[in-house]
Amino acid sequence: MTCKEKIQNIYEVRGLKIKVSCLQMDIAFGDPVRNYQSAEKLIEKAMEKHPDILVLPELWTTGYDLTRLDEIADQHAMQTITFLQAAAKKHKVHFVGGSVANRGEKGVSNTLLIITKEGEVIHQYDKLHLFKLMDEHLFLEAGSKKGLFQVEDHLFAGVICYDIRFPEWIRAHTSEGAVALFVVAEWPAARLQHWRTLLIARAIENQCYVIACNRSGSDPNNQFAGHSLIIDPWGEIIAEAGEQEDILSAEINLELVKEIRKQIPIFEDRKPNSYY
Repeated sequence: MTCKEKIQNIYEVRGLKIKVSCLQMDIAFGDPVRNYQSAEKLIEKAMEKHPDILVLPELWTTGYDLTRLDEIADQHAMQTITFLQAAAKKHKVHFVGGSVANRGEKGVSNTLLIITKEGEVIHQYDKLHLFKLMDEHLFLEAGSKKGLFQVEDHLFAGVICYDIRFPEWIRAHTSEGAVALFVVAEWPAARLQHWRTLLIARAIENQCYVIACNRSGSDPNNQFAGHSLIIDPWGEIIAEAGEQEDILSAEINLELVKEIRKQIPIFEDRKPNSYY
C-alpha cells in the first residue's frame, strides 16, 4: 500500500468534511445592479447542492471597469456586505464573498469579504499584490494585512488572483496553520496554463486544499479563463469547471491535511533563518 493510500484510508474514517461551491460568474462590465441579480440567482441554484461555504470571484460587482470606480465602487463595501449577509442568513451558508471595489477614506481597495452563516463579517482582506498589466496600481490601493480567517474552528486563508504568483505570501498563511487556501480571481484565458499550474503547486508545497473561483466570460479588454478548481493537498484536482458560467462543487476533508503534514513534515523541516 502506498503512502497516499494509507493516508486516504485514515482520513476516510476520521473525516472533517466540508462542502464548498464556487460560483463561476459571467460578470457584467461596470453594472453592479445586474451583477447582484446574477449572483442572487446563482446562489439560489448553488444551494440545491447544500454547500457549507459559497465562493464568489474577484470584483464580481463591477468587473475591471477601473476607470469608473469613482462612480461604481461600493462605499465601505456596505452594499455588498448587506447583500451577502442577507443571503448567508437566509441559506445558513458561509461566504468567501469574492472581492469588491471598496471605497474607503484613502481610496479604493480590492477587498475580499468573509461572512459567516450568521451574517457576521469576520474578515476583510485587501489585495496585497496589484497587477500592473491590468492597471490595478493606477486605480487601487494595496493592502498590507494577511487573509487568515477562522470558520467553525478551522483556520483558512483567502487571497486574490495575482497573489498566487507569490509563494512566500501563501506560505506566510499556511505556516500559521491554514489548512485551505481560497482564491478569488479574474484570471485571463491567455494564461490558463499558469493558473492551473500555480494553483496545483500552491496545494502541493503547502499541503493544503486550494479552492479557486475564477470568473467566466469577457470584458472589453479580456477573455477570462473560467476553470475554477478544487485541488487536494496532494495536488490532485478534485473538480474543475469549464469556460462557461457554472457552479463547481466538491467535498473536502480537512483530516487529509493533518495526515499529510504528519507524514511529510515540511513545516517542521523548514529553515527560514537561512532563506533571506
